[in-house]
Amino acid sequence: HALGTRALVVAPFVWVATELGRTHLFTGFPWVLLGYSQVTAIPVAQFASVAGVYGLSALVAGVSAALAAAAPRLVHDRRPGMARGRGAPPARVVSGWSTRYAPVGLMALLVLGIGLWGSLRVRNGGLTRTGVAVRVGLVQGNIDQAVKYDPAHVLSIFGDYMRMTRQAIGEGAEFVLWPESSTPFYFEDDRGAADQVRLLAAQARVPILVGSDQVERPPVVVGRFDPAQRAPSRYYNSAFLVGANGRVAGVYRKMHLVPFGEYVPLKQVFFFAGHLVEAVSDFSAGDAAVLLPVQEHLVSTAICYEIVYPNLVRESVRGGSELLTTITNDAWFGETSAPYQHFQQASMRAIENGRYLVRSANTGISGVVDPYGRVLSASRLYEPAVLVGDARFLRTTTIYTRTGDVFAYASAILAAAALVAARRRVR
Repeated sequence: HALGTRALVVAPFVWVATELGRTHLFTGFPWVLLGYSQVTAIPVAQFASVAGVYGLSALVAGVSAALAAAAPRLVHDRRPGMARGRGAPPARVVSGWSTRYAPVGLMALLVLGIGLWGSLRVRNGGLTRTGVAVRVGLVQGNIDQAVKYDPAHVLSIFGDYMRMTRQAIGEGAEFVLWPESSTPFYFEDDRGAADQVRLLAAQARVPILVGSDQVERPPVVVGRFDPAQRAPSRYYNSAFLVGANGRVAGVYRKMHLVPFGEYVPLKQVFFFAGHLVEAVSDFSAGDAAVLLPVQEHLVSTAICYEIVYPNLVRESVRGGSELLTTITNDAWFGETSAPYQHFQQASMRAIENGRYLVRSANTGISGVVDPYGRVLSASRLYEPAVLVGDARFLRTTTIYTRTGDVFAYASAILAAAALVAARRRVR
């Protein structure tokens, strides 16, 4: 209010500052930022390769701010009497065309420029012709949460995943992905089932990425018999890469856990909330963005909603990831818009980093997205599916990958400066 309509100039930066805060404060939850609204507008969405999803958020907010700045004047100019020349508004309201419509014109030119540049970038399509091709198989088990851990269904669930994996390999898959927590058992504990996966990978010479919970038990100390003195076991939501030789080539542990879904925040401080763990889960967070070796290349994986954290994925690419993978279980969302939102947010990571993205989801949507955000193949929700599609290992980097969220942090600084200026004006 203190800055008047001039505040609309900084509105896009203030908006981005709030989104940046939502990404980091209280463990963060950057779900459906404003910029994701443009992910299907492929030419405009290419701006994410420069400034990330935050840059697109600023663009959308900027268009809205320009329209808002012009709207009061448009309404004023259409008052009865003005069209007939009877009376004139105050000099401070009536101004030249440039004052009234310049913000809208400038934003229109900016959007048009970005759209034209984005169209040329997509048309050129250089990222689809470089790198090394790989045929990826995505397994979508469509397992109901109500029966997932029912002992009566364990064998049939595992049998379905093995059958679908063989189908993917039969269709030419050179790398197969299972969804998050796909095994109805701890992968490392059930040696019989794990051995079947390893044997299949070795026989077909195809690496398999398996989502499974992992338990890390404390070592048994000789001479100590009091279980109460032993350190507690730690549980992880993990992804195991079974290499083409049948051995586990790497394990990634989920780093961003879902509050009140996979752990209770600050339960050490708020001790009274500890019992909530019994109703949810008590996972520990991984501490490293482990890259997994596939065909002499490195790939990264994001488990579930980790994919909505732009910098987490970016750091993996900076570390050498040549292909983005994400595994998830969206069965919790039910028949809502959330599975579609989740998939589109994952697609934005492909544009930002100039990487193919492959996604295996328990109940969908599974699919392959190219480095320009175009969906090459996608499954339907709530049905078993085996998708086999083409991707590529890439090493070139985008401006966003190199610079990160510089634009977002600069926006936060500008927003803070505007707030200080407004407070001084009030005084």
